[in-house]
Amino acid sequence: MSSKFKSPQADQLFDAILSLQSIDECYDFFEDLCTVAELRAMIQRFEIALMLDKGKIYTEITKKTGASAATISRVHKSLNYGENGYKRVIERLKGK
Repeated sequence: MSSKFKSPQADQLFDAILSLQSIDECYDFFEDLCTVAELRAMIQRFEIALMLDKGKIYTEITKKTGASAATISRVHKSLNYGENGYKRVIERLKGK
């Protein structure tokens, strides 16, 4: 795990997220926590990760998501060289 922002405050936030029990609770919490732009950016990045995992190419991802090449590149880098957060979640979702 990365220690870039590890702190008791971050632990509290993640514990709060882990306490959410439904999609509706997630909507409520994240709408309170994030601006519309922040939430849209997170949604877009996760969609990009899912598409990259399926082998989609940058032009196809840009066309579907409207994301810039820089954003796609950042997600690609995290997916391949990050802390495996995307990979872990994607694999768990595949098992659903």
